Amino acid sequence: MRQWFMPLSTYHLRTSVAVSDIQRAVAFYEGQLGLQALQSGPSANIADGSRVYGSGGVAALNVYQSVTAGKSPATLATWYVDDIDQIVDELVSSGVEFIRYDQFEHDAKGITARAGGGRIAWFQDPDGNTFALESDV
Repeated sequence: MRQWFMPLSTYHLRTSVAVSDIQRAVAFYEGQLGLQALQSGPSANIADGSRVYGSGGVAALNVYQSVTAGKSPATLATWYVDDIDQIVDELVSSGVEFIRYDQFEHDAKGITARAGGGRIAWFQDPDGNTFALESDV
């Protein structure tokens, strides 16, 4: 069987997340998650409607104002962390609430065992966009 590689596999990928109100999103992503905006710019016809945030030393997350905000129930992006307990504690202290899904057993912090080992916890931004933290321990 011939192995084919997509030409896009050599390029950096950035996750994009739609939000309904960029200023409310900035308060969450910068104020509660502690992300630093690398740049801001337009989003369609909104002059200051987007932010690009860095994570892991690269531009990783594009947040932009759009009428399509919060339409996906799926996890949109995951941070892979060394100490999930510490990160959950820090985020909770900044006001982030973690989601508990009925089909999983969660510990007191909202962390659950991940299939294949490790642990995972989910949270949402003000528009209901879902993110995860994962740890191998």
